[in-house]
Amino acid sequence: MRAFVQSGTGVTLAEVPVPSPGPDDILTRVTAAGLNRADLGMAAGHAHGAAGGAGTVLGLEWAGVVEEVGANVTRFKPGDRVMASGLGGFAEKALSDHRRTFAYPDETMSEIEGATLSVALRTMHDALVLNGGLSKGESVLILGASSGVGIMGLQIAGLMGAGQVLGSSTNPTRRDRLAEFGAQGVIDTSASGWADQVLQATGGRGVDLVVDMLSGPGTNETLRATAIGGRIVNVGRLAGTRAEFDFDLHALRRIQYIGVTFRTRTADEVGVITEAVERDLWPALREGKLRLPIDRVLPFTDTPKALEEMAANQHFGKIVVKME
Repeated sequence: MRAFVQSGTGVTLAEVPVPSPGPDDILTRVTAAGLNRADLGMAAGHAHGAAGGAGTVLGLEWAGVVEEVGANVTRFKPGDRVMASGLGGFAEKALSDHRRTFAYPDETMSEIEGATLSVALRTMHDALVLNGGLSKGESVLILGASSGVGIMGLQIAGLMGAGQVLGSSTNPTRRDRLAEFGAQGVIDTSASGWADQVLQATGGRGVDLVVDMLSGPGTNETLRATAIGGRIVNVGRLAGTRAEFDFDLHALRRIQYIGVTFRTRTADEVGVITEAVERDLWPALREGKLRLPIDRVLPFTDTPKALEEMAANQHFGKIVVKME
């Protein structure tokens, strides 16, 4: 089968064997795959969990049709349309653990939409609800809100009862669009002392919960923007993995600083999150209350171009590659 693999310094189209499902796996015929920031690191040769390196089939999120299931899989059967995540989605066929696989919430949903949802739904429900402990009426700031995951975070925060939802972007055009997806205020994190914008929006108090996909040098501003007794959930490191940390400010504001990743979670742990997502978010998906803008759709053979366009960071929402 055709697949895009890591070639040492980039990606290349290659012929690789069709993977064989293990007892907990689902083999799908891929119909479309969504791009994520982590794909860029994988394409550059940075490992994703235990996997990575030359020859690795890339792609962390896809939609497809089930062709074969393992002996332990009872929820899915051949012919089912599914939304999946794992590793290997930039290929004609891909494997996912059944605990990392969603049935479509609505059979009218397109394959393009299905290819964009798995990572965003699971990441943001985990950050806001399971780890962030969001309570009704609390204020939320999504740092990096113009990404697909961030846009979903704005909507989930509102759906789960947040009293005030703020979102950040360094791009003014993208900031202008955040209100379409539930942001009640926007923050420009490229500005010096940007936490002042958050304090002004919250009457000097700061936000109860920050979902931080940036980290890096702005971390102390994030601490300053967080209310006394608030929480920061560290989801991503788009702005850097190292920075100075004001431990005194952290202590003075009595902030809970929570790190999350899916790279060190077991399949059973991911399965718990999958069940929570379906319980809390499937009704809203069926009613059209949660959606992601599709910035562009490219043919599967243009996957390297799609990765280049993601790296250029000029898109809003999701980039998708579709099987011809």
